[in-house]
Amino acid sequence: MPSSALHVARTGLEAQDQRMRVIANNLANVGTTGYKRDRANFATLAYQDARVAGQQSSSETAYATGLNLGTGVGVQSTTRIETQGTLATTGNALDLALEGDGYFQVAMPGGQLGYTRAGNFTRSAEGNLVTSQGFAVQPPITIPEGSSAISISADGTVSAAVAGQTEATTLGQVTVASFSNPAGLRAVGDNFLVETGASGQAQVGPAGEGGRGNIRQGSLESSNVNVVEELVDMIECQRAYEINSKMISAVDEMLKNANQTL
Repeated sequence: MPSSALHVARTGLEAQDQRMRVIANNLANVGTTGYKRDRANFATLAYQDARVAGQQSSSETAYATGLNLGTGVGVQSTTRIETQGTLATTGNALDLALEGDGYFQVAMPGGQLGYTRAGNFTRSAEGNLVTSQGFAVQPPITIPEGSSAISISADGTVSAAVAGQTEATTLGQVTVASFSNPAGLRAVGDNFLVETGASGQAQVGPAGEGGRGNIRQGSLESSNVNVVEELVDMIECQRAYEINSKMISAVDEMLKNANQTL
């Protein structure tokens, strides 16, 4: 029994260490544009059935309750919390924020599509709308040299005053991707998510349609991390870790007493 308690307490330490890592990552990204906080989900490990409820206790009776011994806890998964972050006005014509659900699409190296909430875009040397890493926004948008008064409407239509044209010219449309299960998207770093079998295929269309959010020009979505909430979780995690550490010390003392007695 004492050795089993040591194992259970060890799983508690490992689980709280992983939870603390999730909290640390949330706090580290408190200033990351479009970042969505993660939450660690716990689950009990397999139980050892010393006696099953309903098992015969005699020829005429059965046990009303069982004897089930738990073997500890583990982090089952992490869940990305998709709540809307605060929209901060920047005044930059190429800064875009999504007010509602959905993701911007970006062509990543190797031809894979990446999805992001970070709309801090810029122009490449060729005039293409790209991310800070140089990845082109999809579908491609090219802003001719010398263009001014760049305007991006709530549905993603991009227009600008092009040299030699008397009226504003439509340059294309920034579309938005949505997923049946956005929590199934896999984070790959640099603010990008990629499609998985769990997320379902991307449903692409204009902003503001089919449940997709509207695009707001000249704004960026801030991280949805609440520092106070994360600090409370951090303290709770620290206390749980300390309790599991004390459990190991207590079991070690029990084993020491047993060895001295026997």
